[in-house]
Amino acid sequence: MSTASIIMLIIAILTVWGGLALALLNLQRHPEDDTMMPEDHAPEL
Repeated sequence: MSTASIIMLIIAILTVWGGLALALLNLQRHPEDDTMMPEDHAPEL
């Protein structure tokens, strides 16, 4: 593999894992509240 392809691979891996880490951090700071969910479901569900 060339140097450019290795750099692109590292960037892609950091993007995916970084996004996952930020999503988990966001959920930890602001957990989803089940009481905010609507009681009635949409008719198509």
